[in-house]
Amino acid sequence: MKITKILFPVVLFIAFSVVSQDKSFTVDEIWGGAFLTQGFESLHSMNNGTEYSVLEQDGISGATNIEVYSYETGEKTRTLLSTSMIDELSSFQGYEFSENESRILLYGELEQIYRRSYKGVYYLYDVPSKGIFKIHDKKIQSPMLSPDGNKIVYILENNIYMLNFVTGQEIQLTDDGKKNEIINGITDWVYEEEFAVVRAFDWSADSNKVAFLRFDEREVPEFSMDVYGNQLYQQQEVFKYPKAGEKNAKVSLFIADITTMTSDEVRLGDYKDFYIPRIKWTANPDMLSVQVLNRHQNNLDLIFVDAKTKTPKVVLNEQDEAYVDITDNLTFLEDNSFIWTSEKDGFNHIYHYKQTGELINQVTQGSWEVTDYYGYDKKNKKIFYQSVEKSNINRDIFSIGLNGKEKKQLSTKEGTNEAEFSADFGLYINYFSNTSTPYEYSLHSSKTGEVVRAIKDNKTLLDALSKYNVRPKEFSTIDINGETLNAWMIKPKDFDPKKKYPLLMYQYSGPGSQMVSNSWYSSNDYWYMMLAQQGYIVACVDGKGTGFKGSKFKKATQNDLGNLEVQDQIAAATYFGALEFVDASRIGIWGWSYGGFMSSNCLFKAPDTFKMAIAVAPVTSWRFYDTIYTERYLKTPQENAKGYDDNSPINFVKGLKGKYLLIHGSADDNVHVQNTMRLVEALVQANKDFDWAIYPDKNHGIYGGNTRLHLYNKMTNFIKNNL
Repeated sequence: MKITKILFPVVLFIAFSVVSQDKSFTVDEIWGGAFLTQGFESLHSMNNGTEYSVLEQDGISGATNIEVYSYETGEKTRTLLSTSMIDELSSFQGYEFSENESRILLYGELEQIYRRSYKGVYYLYDVPSKGIFKIHDKKIQSPMLSPDGNKIVYILENNIYMLNFVTGQEIQLTDDGKKNEIINGITDWVYEEEFAVVRAFDWSADSNKVAFLRFDEREVPEFSMDVYGNQLYQQQEVFKYPKAGEKNAKVSLFIADITTMTSDEVRLGDYKDFYIPRIKWTANPDMLSVQVLNRHQNNLDLIFVDAKTKTPKVVLNEQDEAYVDITDNLTFLEDNSFIWTSEKDGFNHIYHYKQTGELINQVTQGSWEVTDYYGYDKKNKKIFYQSVEKSNINRDIFSIGLNGKEKKQLSTKEGTNEAEFSADFGLYINYFSNTSTPYEYSLHSSKTGEVVRAIKDNKTLLDALSKYNVRPKEFSTIDINGETLNAWMIKPKDFDPKKKYPLLMYQYSGPGSQMVSNSWYSSNDYWYMMLAQQGYIVACVDGKGTGFKGSKFKKATQNDLGNLEVQDQIAAATYFGALEFVDASRIGIWGWSYGGFMSSNCLFKAPDTFKMAIAVAPVTSWRFYDTIYTERYLKTPQENAKGYDDNSPINFVKGLKGKYLLIHGSADDNVHVQNTMRLVEALVQANKDFDWAIYPDKNHGIYGGNTRLHLYNKMTNFIKNNL
């Protein structure tokens, strides 16, 4: 796709747009699920590489089944398990196989804790004998079967337990776990949120050792949050939340040997105030890999620990002037050499290292980013990955030799391509969409990329949308503050370039994010179309600090969040305002979370550019946010007070001239409602008029029941009344 200046936009029209009807979108339909796409069932690729299993509910009997299907034909080959044949269990919500697929871990009655963590009731099903038993009477967390399938480790009330299925022996590996004090085997709040990890233990390849992390959070400050509920008195949630510059949990590493019944702490070296974001056993059952990151997150050591001697050795060091990203891409080959991804040449690429840490070769290279690493096919010595090599608003799937040769583009359609590979990497399911095509699912050959069979599409949704006045996204680039930025615009029906239209800008702008992409619509996009039907232009620009254009572009905002990004949005608004069809006196901006931080700053700092802004769940001072995310980009407040305060919306409320709507959930454990309360107080003391809404007991997503419907009706009415 050729991307041009906005005055000559490339319009990706919906295929039916030339015959579309005049039916208008409504908030009730959008948030009632009328335009949801059909998804593809989450599947497990069976070890044979020719079959996959899915979880299904029998519509007649109500039984929960694990059904096995052929990749190539899509026909069901067998039922692996059905609750209709099990007296002990009537239903379950998910499952995990042992490595040899002889045992299946079933789970249900899930209870959400934070964003990624939950506890539930777990059962083990033995495939050969068809026997089943309950792991524990209480709800447990993060259970993991050993590689041989004969043991399981799980977390109960912050302690680690191991159950041996062969001997029936249960062993408690730790006994000091206590809420808000000591956590064993799972992560604390900030690790879970910012390093995207909950399970903090791993089995060795021989099923004899368990490495785990221990978090001592006794010195971490507590955050309390009222949950009002329906009772006479509210409840108070109290949890450890380290805000920028405050003490983190002290993390330590242990290796438990199941055969000798010992558990030893591993001293990793002379590290102070550090993180351990990942632990993973290598192909050698006596060698553990540990990633140690300094508090500034710009120096990472990959350490190999000898499990017998507990001796650590740094095999690889990554440094960056800004920060080093943490991923799950580390892959160990049979010879214990490893695959690693890094931005060290300015773009995210794949590297192959010897087990000693010596570089063998850089597998991918170029002025483009690897955006997803899918895995390594050891039989054919090929790596599969996703990248933005062709265009940074599209995604394509590639294969390449481990030696960096014979690169092949497997995807052919222009848009967003994602892949899910079979266990032997012989086949993959392609998840495809663009702005004219809702999600399509098809099976492909991993060798050639050729289609084996179509699986599912969303033509029914296209047929339904043909009755509506669908407004297409127009992609373009604009030159702003020395950079070429990606943008999209949605225009009203019967658009007349000689008329003047009000403009609503949407952005997020957080480090490494991307809002301008050639992919199918989200619910927000239908809302933008609804606004366009009512005479508004809606536009989005990815400014400096956003992702997939190289490390320099992404890290341009380092130590100064909310400065260059805000300048880019203000400059973009000025650019749009100069277009003959935009009414420069009627430009608004909105955003959620980081986007709310941005929209607030834009309105306060450029009161003559923006007429109105909406901020949902905004950070209003980075002093209120957590250590890992905030310090990654700003260092600590003690080191960089200017970076925290110069761009805090709280300090710029006197600039407010336009209309402002501020929204937050009272039970937001991520961006605390404290952010909004402190901003409200500043606005009140500055005697500024504004509108605001608090949604009781709603978290950062602000949803549940009619909540989203109410929220978007409120925002719609605010836009119509003030823009």
